[in-house]
Amino acid sequence: MKCCVVGLQWGDEGKGKVVDILAEDCDIVVRYGGGANAGHTVVIGDARFALHLLPSGAVREGITCVIANAVVVDPEVLIQEIDGLAGRGIDLTGRLLVSENAHVVLDYHKKEDQLRETSLGDNKIGTTIRGIGPCYADKVGRSYAVRMGDLRDLNKLQGKLATILDYKNKVFGALYNAEPMSADALFEKCRVYAARLLPYVTDTTEFLHKAIAEGKSILFESAQGSLLDIDHGTFPFVTSSNSSLLGMPAGCGVSAKLLDRSIGVCKAYTTRVGAGPFPTELDNEIGQYIREKGHEYGTTTGRPRRCGWFDAVVASYSVTINSVDEIAMMHLDTLTGLKELKICKAYRLGDKLTTFFPANLDRLARAVPVYDSLPGWDQDITGATRFDQLPRQAQDYIRRIDQITGRAITIIGIGPRRTQTIFRRT
Repeated sequence: MKCCVVGLQWGDEGKGKVVDILAEDCDIVVRYGGGANAGHTVVIGDARFALHLLPSGAVREGITCVIANAVVVDPEVLIQEIDGLAGRGIDLTGRLLVSENAHVVLDYHKKEDQLRETSLGDNKIGTTIRGIGPCYADKVGRSYAVRMGDLRDLNKLQGKLATILDYKNKVFGALYNAEPMSADALFEKCRVYAARLLPYVTDTTEFLHKAIAEGKSILFESAQGSLLDIDHGTFPFVTSSNSSLLGMPAGCGVSAKLLDRSIGVCKAYTTRVGAGPFPTELDNEIGQYIREKGHEYGTTTGRPRRCGWFDAVVASYSVTINSVDEIAMMHLDTLTGLKELKICKAYRLGDKLTTFFPANLDRLARAVPVYDSLPGWDQDITGATRFDQLPRQAQDYIRRIDQITGRAITIIGIGPRRTQTIFRRT
């Protein structure tokens, strides 16, 4: 089985839980894009794991974890995660592979991110200040890029870093009057990175194709969500990579034609972090209720997430561009206690209605949601094990989203634990 899990909204949909559950039947889990700006949470019993670079399958013994080409790797974060899991009895020795072609996030990327965001003032994008965008920019620019494989030749890397820092310091000084950074200090850090991480560095594309030839079961994991995709999201309020399923082939060198199954993950409502249009946003007591009940604060940054009604225009668009086969909906339990629920089924743009998401920022800013209203429920659903044990109102809510998106919701999350999951077949 070859399966891909992708977010259908603006990230934070609960992909970590879905990947962790599906990984039970897999040999390999592959993270194919993004960087340490992602935050995937896995809950096992009373234990909570927050992962930023490692695939969510890392917490399961025996799973081979792959960080593929298109991931930008922050060595400090990766070492912290490896050590953090080791301290909790989870050893990644022999089962973590990092692409030699993955680009490296270094201190000057983070500094550039912070300086640029600060200089933009009220017009800032709202990045996580993790250096992700500047690293991807250097990747595309090529001249000042560093990849994981470069850690193998420290003498050559030392010269490269001197050249890069000479350029970066001139830019930072001229544009922001910033203090220069030390190439020698950064090189000493890279010595440590090489010693710790080179045992994991390899050609992951070759590994994956050998695994495919051997009939291994592989799960591909996206980061962020489809509406944050650099090409298909709400630009410029997006991430710097192809965070949709469309990024999978380029991200790891495996054609999407080989997939047997693709699953889009969403919440039972909609959230986003940072700036940008959000048609169904609830900047009121209902939005605050959802935020507190759903613990809607960023795994990576701790920032409060903006909350709103379920946007089926967003979900349908992501279903379409990703060609997902089915939907996993998380956080249904968060809606318990609301008397009325709303589903956005279309946007009104002037005197016209559209059901296709307008990723263009100007059009989206003018979009007025058109809602279906459904009754809510008060019953505690966190102990349900079958779909027919949910209140009728919750079942109707799920079925209405099935109808609008054209895809069945086959996995329903009713709490953070693995066991708090309903598997539904229609």
